[in-house]
Amino acid sequence: MDRFFDIIMSVIILIILSPLLFVTSLLVYFFIGRSIFFRQKRIGLNNSTFEVIKFRSMIDAYGEDGRLLNDEQRLTAFGKMLRASSIDELPELWNVLRGDMSLVGPRPQDAKFLDLYSDQQIRRHEVKPGITGWAQVNGRNAISWERRFALDVWYVDNKSFWLDITICLITIPAVLLSKNISAPGHVTMPAFKGSKP
Repeated sequence: MDRFFDIIMSVIILIILSPLLFVTSLLVYFFIGRSIFFRQKRIGLNNSTFEVIKFRSMIDAYGEDGRLLNDEQRLTAFGKMLRASSIDELPELWNVLRGDMSLVGPRPQDAKFLDLYSDQQIRRHEVKPGITGWAQVNGRNAISWERRFALDVWYVDNKSFWLDITICLITIPAVLLSKNISAPGHVTMPAFKGSKP
């Protein structure tokens, strides 16, 4: 989307949802604890990295070997509700205001993915990552990584203002209906192990 549109819409959404953001912050603190926000290095435009900001949905729980437990063991009931409603994504509006992200674009992935993409898949970083995107409204976490990245590249090749508006409009009912929030048999998605031959 146009940068000016991103800024205006992000400010409007933040103002309208500020009571929800405040209440969610308190609930995250009460149910999950400090810190309220989850921060992680993600891949942005032209393979640059930035720190994404989300509401925490998992506790920090470690096994006897000192390693973090898997997502299924760390995701709380309250965290599941946050993810199902997509409320955990709302702090990313700050990333949009900072210019790290756009409202619409391929979802930003963990920086460790950078060495795992095929030459075609890495093209998804030719545009800014987004809070919602073409893959999000065409299967979200219920589709394979390969399908998701193919949809992201399709978006890069067909990006337009009107496509972005269409994606935003489709996102609203998808969020309200909590569609495709996880892959079958997973609380989120299975780990991406790469698609290089």
